[in-house]
Amino acid sequence: MNNIIEKFVTFFNIGKIKFAPGTVGSTIFFFVLFFLFIKLTYLLFLLTFFIILIISILFINKYIKDKYEHDPKEVIIDEFLGCYVIFLFFPLIQITNIINFLIISFILFRLFDIIKLFPINLIDKKIKNSFGVIFDDILAGLYTVIVLIIIHGYKI
Repeated sequence: MNNIIEKFVTFFNIGKIKFAPGTVGSTIFFFVLFFLFIKLTYLLFLLTFFIILIISILFINKYIKDKYEHDPKEVIIDEFLGCYVIFLFFPLIQITNIINFLIISFILFRLFDIIKLFPINLIDKKIKNSFGVIFDDILAGLYTVIVLIIIHGYKI
């Protein structure tokens, strides 16, 4: 079971690469999520998010139980969920150029995930469990959505 948990939270060991595992993972996640978004009904896409979220909460707690840090770099399923949030709101963001959408979304998400604006910074520092690990990335995804909506409002 521990091997399954490790594979899940590291997204099949992608999180174990040495250089920028969150960025590499997020790049892959955008392709995976775009494919899922166009292949699944929205309801199934939404349901899949909640299933992965629940499993992630359980598995991250088990994985970090024996670690010395609450958010190990190899755990990247939280980045997957943060990217997923962006695609959940995709129907509200009527982007005409999908390539621009993907590039801008990726850059914004990584920026928000790395700089950890308020209250992401507080969540990252204060909540030392799977909820904290996941929620800061979900907020980074939501910040990305807000900026995308603002950009769309200006027809960019």
